[in-house]
Amino acid sequence: MPKKRDPQRIPKKELSMIQSFRRGQQSKWVGVLILVVNGLCVSLLEPVAFAHETDDSHPVYRELEHLKAQQAELRNELREIKALLQARGIAAMPQLGELRLGVGQEPFKGKHDVRLTLIEFTDYQCPFCRRHAKQTLPELEREYIETEKLKYVVRDFPLQSLHREAFQAAIAADCAGEQGRYWDMHDRLLTVDLSNDRNWGQHAKAVGLDEGKFLSCLVSESPREGVQKDLEEGKKAGVQGTPTFFLGMTEPDSGEMKVVKVLRGAQSYAKMKSSIDELLGMP
Repeated sequence: MPKKRDPQRIPKKELSMIQSFRRGQQSKWVGVLILVVNGLCVSLLEPVAFAHETDDSHPVYRELEHLKAQQAELRNELREIKALLQARGIAAMPQLGELRLGVGQEPFKGKHDVRLTLIEFTDYQCPFCRRHAKQTLPELEREYIETEKLKYVVRDFPLQSLHREAFQAAIAADCAGEQGRYWDMHDRLLTVDLSNDRNWGQHAKAVGLDEGKFLSCLVSESPREGVQKDLEEGKKAGVQGTPTFFLGMTEPDSGEMKVVKVLRGAQSYAKMKSSIDELLGMP
């Protein structure tokens, strides 16, 4: 009488296949598990090599069930992560060809009717925004803005969870703009430590503002609404951090810029120059 096969013993051939699967090497398993940014693509694992096995007590069968359970658990975790990101307002990135940003009412450097436009979403307490303002922006001014090749626009994106004074600093810059001193205040706020220097009246005096009008503006609704609008439009455009730059062509009739390229983070002048020159060479 032939001996019964012990279900607890795994033949060498089958054990080798399981070990090969675990190492990620090629085997006779059918199915692939792929983790991508927006979720999980799963082709269910099917034990084709062991289709003749029907004994669900066999270790190989139990191993498959364990793997499937792990897949299900991973899918659930990814769904939770996706829901968390959506709750925090992190949406899918819009397509560049569809993306347009307003520039008409925003503070800018350069000639008004220059079509090639660079928009920066900034945070006045962001160290990388400060680095850009100190190292790269002066070069852009000399090479492109002063020569009327580029219009440079600033929009606000205060990261309030990281920088407690950033929102109020954005309001302060806009209020200075109402007295024609936006860029003076912009430059000052990017050089002082706002965590320890929140004397807004003193900042106003330092750039030659009417202190009374400035302080009155700080508590008014209009500049606050303007900063909030920038935040909301930045999020819709896919801004997640600062500085974020959008490079493109402003359409004269609409006052909107059609985005051609996005640059995230403080860029070297060489990289910024390469991107700008590429667009200048376009017909």
